[in-house]
Amino acid sequence: MDELWSCERCGRRFANRNQSHTCRALGDLASHFHGKDPAVRETFDQIVEVVQGLGPVEVLAEKTRIALHARMSFAAFTPRIHWLDGHVVLAERLDSDRFTKVEVYSPRNVLHAFRLRAPSEVDAEVIDWLTRAYAVGRRQHPR
Repeated sequence: MDELWSCERCGRRFANRNQSHTCRALGDLASHFHGKDPAVRETFDQIVEVVQGLGPVEVLAEKTRIALHARMSFAAFTPRIHWLDGHVVLAERLDSDRFTKVEVYSPRNVLHAFRLRAPSEVDAEVIDWLTRAYAVGRRQHPR
């Protein structure tokens, strides 16, 4: 990932110099999945595999979530005992019965939340969301 600014204190990388963030060391990815059904980790791993096929990505094990980051964070996941809660940031509002919540932060910054229970749910629709979100994360989406 090119031309990113790194915070001297926590080592996180950002598209903008001195970007506001919660400055703390990243945690251990495995700890997010302790005590969870194996399908939760398998589902997350399937998502990461899809995104890695799109290009470079950082998996950031933060305190309360796992973020996927390119030039900016474009998706985040919270493992639960029996499912994986997640969201993607898209440049436009999409409609799907699978979204549990859609929040519009600005015309080109729309959070779409969803829940997945098995790797098989990472299907063509979810791959489309991840592909669109990755473009937002790389700042390559149409403006």
